[in-house]
Amino acid sequence: MNRFFKNDTGKIHYSENGKGDVVVLVHGYLETSKIWSSFAGKLALKYRVISVNLPGHGKSDMFADTHTMELMATLIRDLLRSSGIERVFLTGHSLGGYVTLAFAELFPEMLSGYCLFHSHPLADTEEILVKRKKEIELVLAGGKDLIYPESIKRMYAADNLNKFSAAFRRSKMIASSICGEAIIAVLRGMMERPSRLSVMEEGKVPCLWILGALDSHINCEQIRTRVRLPQNAEVVILRNSGHMGFVEEEEEALQVLMRFADRFK
Repeated sequence: MNRFFKNDTGKIHYSENGKGDVVVLVHGYLETSKIWSSFAGKLALKYRVISVNLPGHGKSDMFADTHTMELMATLIRDLLRSSGIERVFLTGHSLGGYVTLAFAELFPEMLSGYCLFHSHPLADTEEILVKRKKEIELVLAGGKDLIYPESIKRMYAADNLNKFSAAFRRSKMIASSICGEAIIAVLRGMMERPSRLSVMEEGKVPCLWILGALDSHINCEQIRTRVRLPQNAEVVILRNSGHMGFVEEEEEALQVLMRFADRFK
C-alpha cells in the first residue's frame, strides 16, 4: 500500500504492507524503495514492513540542497510518529545504514534494534571524498547517466552478474530514475556525516551487521577490525554476496534478519 507523509517542507513517499512488529527498510545510494520489493514482500508475511523513499527519491520531494543523515533520520521519525508507531526495527542498506546510525544516535528509544546492511559507521576517507566530489561535478555537468552503470555493476559480486542479470538490469533502471538534484543532495550529506563508531560500539541499541564477503565497496575483513562490537551486536558475513546481499542471498539474509529482530522485540 502506497502512502505519503507530509510536513511543511514537502512529502515523503513510502509503502506499507503486512501486520505485526514494525520493520522499516531504508534504501541506499542510487536506489529507491523499489530495490526492497522482493525482500519486503517476504518480510511482510510476518511483520508490518515500511519501505521509505528518502527525499528526492521515488515520489518523495526534495527537502534541501544537502540531505544530511540527521535530516533524513528525523523525517523517518516524524513519519513513524504520524502513524502512531513508537518502536521499530530499522534496517538500512549502504547509505540507508548511515541514516540508520543517525537515527540510532538521535532516537534510540524508538528502536528495538537496527541492521546495517552492507554499511559501516565510519566517516568518508579522503579518497572517498574526492570520488564523491567528482560525482557531483559530473552530475552538474549533465553526466548523471555516466555514474550509475559502473557503480551498479560493482554492487553485485562478479560471479553473480549473470545469475542475477534481471536484478542487475532493474537496479540500473531504478538508478536512472533518480534526478541529479537528489543524487547531489545525498552525496553532500554523506560527505558531511561524522563517524558514528561510538554509537555502534556503545551498544545502547542491539545491532545486526550484515556484510558481503565479495563486496567491492566495503572490505568486510578490514572493516570488522575497526569496530569493537558490544555484546548485544552480531556480525554476519554473506559468503556469496557483494553489496546486494538481500538480492544475492535473499533467503539467508531474511532468516538472519528475522532471527535477530525476534530476539529483541
